[in-house]
Amino acid sequence: MLTVSACVAAPASPAPTSSDAPAGHGSHLPAPPDAAVIATGTVMDVDGAVELCLGPIAESYPPQCSGIPMSGWTWDGVDGSEQVDRVRWGAYAVTGQYDGTIFAVTETPVLLALYDSLPHDEQPVAGLKTTDELTRIQGDIASLFANAPGTLLGSVPIDGVLVVDVVWDDGTLQQAADERYGADAVVIRPALREVE
Repeated sequence: MLTVSACVAAPASPAPTSSDAPAGHGSHLPAPPDAAVIATGTVMDVDGAVELCLGPIAESYPPQCSGIPMSGWTWDGVDGSEQVDRVRWGAYAVTGQYDGTIFAVTETPVLLALYDSLPHDEQPVAGLKTTDELTRIQGDIASLFANAPGTLLGSVPIDGVLVVDVVWDDGTLQQAADERYGADAVVIRPALREVE
């Protein structure tokens, strides 16, 4: 049970619950976090529908993305946004509660340019897998989660390991990756981090 989709990131949508896990793989997805989480990404407001985009952003003007629906968001007192017609957006560090479907904002966001990133955002330790091995693993993971949209943000081989960006992981996905591919082959990197 894993989450990845080729080097190209899939648009983020609400993460599936454990009952939505890919059939036939004997695995389950992690439960939503109990504690508050923080994420860095683009807040996209299209005519009042607000989403937190954790994956890639289309380079159009205005930009486009598909993300996690947000509740409790307000632009009041928030600097750093741009607006074109009915589309308003900006890059922020956002703190809130995530129930697996909606990100409920609980604190005033921080402009991303002013935010000190978390220490575990550093590059993973180099591994020993070849590019061919990592490409095979990448394809396997993508197929495992073809029926679990919204979990995977993207994946890319880096220095002998496959770095897999997902919306959320409590260690479940990392453990499954280690068991399936061996230690130090896949690094699961969740976009949502529990607030310490």
